[in-house]
Amino acid sequence: MKQQVLKALANPALLFYVPYSLAVINFAVQFIIYMILFIGSLIVSKGTNPISPLFFLLSVIGVHMFMMLFAKKDPQLGQIVSAKIQLFKKRIPNRLAA
Repeated sequence: MKQQVLKALANPALLFYVPYSLAVINFAVQFIIYMILFIGSLIVSKGTNPISPLFFLLSVIGVHMFMMLFAKKDPQLGQIVSAKIQLFKKRIPNRLAA
């Protein structure tokens, strides 16, 4: 039983070489930003010149590649970020710097 727990901690779930939680957060944040920009460009240009979806795809791929570099150096990166988010939700900002 101990071996399974250690194996799960040593090998976090990955989605295209990035911790799963970070990959999902990346996609969600990028999608929200793209939708805001897309709707804003529709309003400003009155529907004639919206932002291309290619912008969204390239930004997601670019940020994902950037996160791959950091995840290779620190494979526990997803767990560190989720722990910091939990501390932030509990309103313990003093421990965020640790």
